[in-house]
Amino acid sequence: MLRSDGEEPSDLLGHEARWTPDQVLALAPDAASRKAGSRLGAAGPWSDSGTSGAGAVWGLCKGSGGKPYRTAVDTTGPAYSCSCPSRKFPCKHALGLLLLWAADTAAVPVGTPPEWAGEWLESRRGRSEGERSGAGEGRSGRAADPEAARRRAERRAERITAGAVELEQRLADLLRGGLAAAERSGYGLWEETAARMVDAQAPGLAARVRELGAIPGSGPGWPVRLLEECALTHLLDAAWLGVGGLPEPLAATVRARVGLSSPATGRPVHDRWLVLAQYDAPDGKLTTRRIWVHGRDSGRIALLLSFGAAGRAPQLALPVGTVIEAELTPYPGGGQLRAELGERLGSPVPCRTPPPGGPVSAALDAYGRALLDDPWLDAWPVTLTEVIPVPHGEGWQLADAAGGAALPVSAAALARPGLWRLVALSGGGPVTVFGECGHRGVTPLAAWSAEDPGAVALV
Repeated sequence: MLRSDGEEPSDLLGHEARWTPDQVLALAPDAASRKAGSRLGAAGPWSDSGTSGAGAVWGLCKGSGGKPYRTAVDTTGPAYSCSCPSRKFPCKHALGLLLLWAADTAAVPVGTPPEWAGEWLESRRGRSEGERSGAGEGRSGRAADPEAARRRAERRAERITAGAVELEQRLADLLRGGLAAAERSGYGLWEETAARMVDAQAPGLAARVRELGAIPGSGPGWPVRLLEECALTHLLDAAWLGVGGLPEPLAATVRARVGLSSPATGRPVHDRWLVLAQYDAPDGKLTTRRIWVHGRDSGRIALLLSFGAAGRAPQLALPVGTVIEAELTPYPGGGQLRAELGERLGSPVPCRTPPPGGPVSAALDAYGRALLDDPWLDAWPVTLTEVIPVPHGEGWQLADAAGGAALPVSAAALARPGLWRLVALSGGGPVTVFGECGHRGVTPLAAWSAEDPGAVALV
């Protein structure tokens, strides 16, 4: 039976609701952790396991040493503690414990946490309360010297302007000498230019330069792709050099694109947020985690970003297909999709209701409108309803079940095993798909079927 707003009873279970194994495995930082955690998802290696029924799970896992590993999870975060030496978050023991908790209520009964787990939980939650209190005091206390902050901002803006002017000259030289010369000159010159953009404190421009350097010789049609990306980079340069005359939303987008960070200053939105997708994008010394969420009441889509140093997964992890009640504060810029996760009330609870969506034509219209606010968008979040994955040429596409429009699946998604999970879930029938739609096609990230409406993560 559904509620009047379309939610299923599982959304009302609060802290007692346990996640599904798929939702647990979606938290794994990599495939190796997913495989190792799955082996620990049975009762055999575990002892003294339990759950408080209010967001805490704990247990002792037998390891290679004499003492078992002490593992505890705060599902309201989620956050993890384990005495093993792993640097991954969550480690395989935390994944195994959550899998056991999800699948075997007898092996993880409701009880009182042992002293070691209770101390960690109390310390963690006390620290969270202190951070929230400190944030409030910081907002009401004396601000930093505004004049010093203004001077720092002016100096950085001057450096970015110098970098943009230098990059314009580099693009002019490239076009004057002909695009064919880009393949002969190799990647070294592009990397040198990117390093100059880093020195100019414009990491956004540096990233675009590195993308330009990877295009020559990348396959048939690379000169066209290089020209397109050069045009977008020139547009960003020109926008920065004239940023003072732009409308504020577009100016905020330009500042973000060149790499100037700004705090989340939008009006906070309190809602029940459905976690649509989560995936990591490694980039040299940094790993960026992207988490898409949908407000069940507000209807808003938001993007949460978290970062981890090389070799370490970002701390923030939310199970796909669950709902969290929380407050999100938008960042400035076109579309205002990126947001900062604020206070959370309770643990994520399972939800078996997909987000609302529409046909392929509606997704293309949404992406087109978004480009008006941010011309440098690679993709836009869309939910496609009643679509069928079908082979097309050497690739695949998502076609409206009623006939008509279709979207090609991006080349990046074709190489992932998630595509075959999507095909298996569909079985030739219509499904609901959430993904990122752009000029390269659509990248499916999660899917729901009428027979099994639970979210299936595709990344």
